[in-house]
Amino acid sequence: MSLHLYNSLTRRVEPFVPVDPARPTMYVCGPTVYNYVHIGNARGPVVFGVLADLLRRRYGGLVYARNITDVDDKINAAAAEQRVPISAITDRYAAAYREDMAALGVRAPDLEPAATAHIDQIIAMIERLIANGHAYAAEGHALFAIGSFDRYGKLSRRDPEEMLAGARVEVAPYKRDAGDFVLWKPSTDDLPGWDSPWGRGRPGWHIECSAMAAAHLGETIDIHAGGVDLQFPHHENEIAQSECAHGGKIFARHWLHNGMLNFGGAKMSKSLGNIERVHDLVREHPPEALRYALLSAHYRQPLDWSDALIEQSVRTLDRLYGTLRDLADIALVEGIEIPAAIEAALEDDLNTPNALAEIARIASEARKAEGDERAALKRQLLGAGLALGLLQQDPAAWFARGADGSDDARIQALIDERSAAKKNRDFARSDAIRDQLAGEGILLEDTPQGVRWVRKRA
Repeated sequence: MSLHLYNSLTRRVEPFVPVDPARPTMYVCGPTVYNYVHIGNARGPVVFGVLADLLRRRYGGLVYARNITDVDDKINAAAAEQRVPISAITDRYAAAYREDMAALGVRAPDLEPAATAHIDQIIAMIERLIANGHAYAAEGHALFAIGSFDRYGKLSRRDPEEMLAGARVEVAPYKRDAGDFVLWKPSTDDLPGWDSPWGRGRPGWHIECSAMAAAHLGETIDIHAGGVDLQFPHHENEIAQSECAHGGKIFARHWLHNGMLNFGGAKMSKSLGNIERVHDLVREHPPEALRYALLSAHYRQPLDWSDALIEQSVRTLDRLYGTLRDLADIALVEGIEIPAAIEAALEDDLNTPNALAEIARIASEARKAEGDERAALKRQLLGAGLALGLLQQDPAAWFARGADGSDDARIQALIDERSAAKKNRDFARSDAIRDQLAGEGILLEDTPQGVRWVRKRA
């Protein structure tokens, strides 16, 4: 089966064929590093990381860039509040971002360009836009003239006036059109800035990604990906300025957008305050369970984030690692293999729910298998996990989590739930909790004084 991906630009699932099969290119919008990221910000890196691995398997190579936005008004505000240079903020949170993504099993991209390292390329792109009539200078600013690009709005498929009605547009007397967006803006002495033909200043957000993508991947890239919340205005503006700067060449041939996470009945966002930070979650829960949860719904659909989803992911991984523990006596002389059904699911527009269902099926078969069939199924189970970044720990390491006592509260909560289930004569639930804990190596003993538990030694 060939790889098919949903293209937000055309609104349909299309076969993916890179311009150069020996060098597919992919650009994913990365973080603005002024604070810790929330779990919704991790969905794209997790899902598109799975795609990156798939592209490498299929084509034997990939150039994957995920940027760092390290100059921004939010960064400036954080630096001013803490009375430190912006680099103190950006270095700290860029490092935290890398650490948090690594905890979720996200491999580093091939390239991680930072905006402040590409000021020369940004200025050069703005100069080209002004020279060919697509941008203009005014009062220390450089602005893109959206009226000069007749395909503006082709990604979001909305009339510019409708798009502007739903966006926060800065009204300024130096703009020719209310929708014209900033490519360069002046900096006062207390703000970071660089010399330019328009005075000392700093770049706008949108131009940064266009310049970095062109510098490292070329004027036309195969895949541009990011959250659906970036579709307008960020990605729309990237298309306009990139195609106008490059003589009308297509900027990105395929646009992929992941859906948002909902939390507490609303979209997770810093502005609403309904966020859960990755930095905290990876310390409170097994990071692999968080990764599993992020892959549990199709990437284009919204995902309802909750403690129940995390706990369900933990229980599922308990069963899968329990299966691998039961297969510990099987030596894999031939190594592992990624099953064709897993590849087919991922090649069908990254259908991770189907891939996870296939993993569950393989595990179920492995628990019933005998003889040589056990080795074949173990190879498939580990290979299926590898394709999704799961099941690569030693089972003993998975079940040893919380051996320092940090998991005691969760275990006791399950025991209390089991006791309540028995009291309510819900013996199916009671037995399920007992089996789950047994799979984790937790042995229960019912005594007149209550339930005692002990962690079985490996």
